[in-house]
Amino acid sequence: MPVNTRPDPLEATRRWLDRAVIGLNLCPYAKAPLRKGRVRFVLSAADSEDALVADLAEELGRLAAATPDEIETTLLVHPDVLGDFSDFNDFQEIAEATVRALGLEGELQVASFHPDFEFGDAAPGAIEHCTNHAPYPTLHLLREASIEAAVAALDDPDDIYRRNIETLRRLGRAGWEGLRRDWEAT
Repeated sequence: MPVNTRPDPLEATRRWLDRAVIGLNLCPYAKAPLRKGRVRFVLSAADSEDALVADLAEELGRLAAATPDEIETTLLVHPDVLGDFSDFNDFQEIAEATVRALGLEGELQVASFHPDFEFGDAAPGAIEHCTNHAPYPTLHLLREASIEAAVAALDDPDDIYRRNIETLRRLGRAGWEGLRRDWEAT
């Protein structure tokens, strides 16, 4: 009988959020909701885009129905679908259409994280891509009001992007790979 050597997707995602996103301060908004237990981690069993759309719609509805004190944000981890970054990137249009179809535009939005994430304006293999690298393909469901409040509290929200690039460049590829091995540990 084969042994499953894949790390638990939700545990790996929790470690990534704690050690990379919060640990490197890549997202200054992430620490408080996590520490207060307001981040919902959901493992999708989807193995097709249609099944993922159904899971996404369900989680968008759940987030919209909850108060921010119950659920501030949701990470929908889907390890068995959209493993190819190009397909994942194309799916973002479907995710946005799902938000609109549910009448949640202006209330919720979907951000994306993927192990092979690449920004279109950065060189292939650039360390900047790692700001959106996650252990598994992940859709991040966010409240727009929370984003607006967090941005309003900052003098220069664009500084986050610049600071993240500087942080990752200082860390270097070897440092990033060390973090990755940590969240992949079983």
